[in-house]
Amino acid sequence: MMMLWACAGVPLGAYNIASGFNIALLVQPQILTVLSLVTWGQCWYYGKGWSLKKCIFVTGGIGVILGGVEVALIEGLKAGQRRDLEWPAIMMGVLSAVLLAAGVLRHYYDIYVHRTVRGISFIFVGIDAAGDVFSLVSVFFQSHLDILGIVIYASEFILWCGVFACGGYFNLLPWIKRRMQKKRENRDATGSAEGENAVAIQEGISHDVELERMNSAGSRTVFRTPGSRTSVDRLE
Repeated sequence: MMMLWACAGVPLGAYNIASGFNIALLVQPQILTVLSLVTWGQCWYYGKGWSLKKCIFVTGGIGVILGGVEVALIEGLKAGQRRDLEWPAIMMGVLSAVLLAAGVLRHYYDIYVHRTVRGISFIFVGIDAAGDVFSLVSVFFQSHLDILGIVIYASEFILWCGVFACGGYFNLLPWIKRRMQKKRENRDATGSAEGENAVAIQEGISHDVELERMNSAGSRTVFRTPGSRTSVDRLE
């Protein structure tokens, strides 16, 4: 994904510069390429065990190559514009949109296979989606409205919104259901415990009453004197 985005920054930067976009949109593709390359190098450093020197050498070399390609593309696009050729610039815009979308679409494949959103931070998704929104605002404030520029940034924004929606369906919703189920189980367990305590208390009270009755009967029998028996017999 990171290498796709690093490569996407090249045609995107060439298209934005050739189209005469504002400063923010001229700088944004360069930042995208640099940060994507740095992240790609970190993946190889931490994930594949590359040495720091190797990561710096390979990442720096790729960065130089991509920078040279972008400069060549910019000069070629400007030369085409001087000849009233617009299709090269359109092709660069479409290529950048495809590469940016491909970097996000790989997450859709992973979501489809594993039925969950994994391996990506929703904070990162939110920041990237916000960047697309700000880029769209910059395009809208251009002196002329560039439809292809809107398509480039809007397509990626829509794809990130889809990742958010999948995260809500596959991650957040099951988590809420588990929480609710756990609360119901705890409530049922508490109710059962209270019922058992009530039964135990009732049984204890009944047992105490029975003991008191037996003690009362025993007391009357023990303290009955022969005279009282005779009196009772006479009355009978």
